[in-house]
Amino acid sequence: MTVRFPAPVFIQGRYIRLVPLDPLQVPDLFEAGGDDDGVWNWLPTITPRSQAELSAVVEQRLAQQAAGEAVMFTVVPHTTNRPAGWAAYTDISIADERLDIGYQWLGRYLWGTPAHLETHFMLMYNAFENLNFGRVQWQLDHLDQLSQEIVTRIGGIPEGVLRRHLRRTDGSWRDTVFYSLLASEWPAARDRWMAGLILDWR
Repeated sequence: MTVRFPAPVFIQGRYIRLVPLDPLQVPDLFEAGGDDDGVWNWLPTITPRSQAELSAVVEQRLAQQAAGEAVMFTVVPHTTNRPAGWAAYTDISIADERLDIGYQWLGRYLWGTPAHLETHFMLMYNAFENLNFGRVQWQLDHLDQLSQEIVTRIGGIPEGVLRRHLRRTDGSWRDTVFYSLLASEWPAARDRWMAGLILDWR
């Protein structure tokens, strides 16, 4: 099957929907996670202290999308119907049938919830079922334990660590932990989600 480059489409889930990132979402996004160092701690972005600063980050991400370097999605929980974070496809390689799920953040009230899990699951679902990718991967800060828990829970397999790989915004160095899931492994992860087994985790 032919691998297709992802597009910023609407993806409907049980707990959330993923919608294209839009500058008009900035007020809600800032309310969900702006000026919160914990939310932005593991991202390659200084914490936005105002809506204007968050708008600048959004414009940067949309410029990356226009250049084919990322595809951005806003996370909208059904409980509030308001944007509460975002996630992206990055490091997209059609030739290698591979992409990353990255740039992900959510407001604190969603951490570790089914909505958090489903954000990653729906991006996996779209990549494997609709776009025909052979590999989905994550590159996580070794100190970001929550994201590692989430990715492990939905089926991501740890592959190894790149030591002193990237400099954080505070100048310190991070090790990067790689996780992945292959197309051949996807059906089992999908079936566990559909059976509700992934959600019973805390």
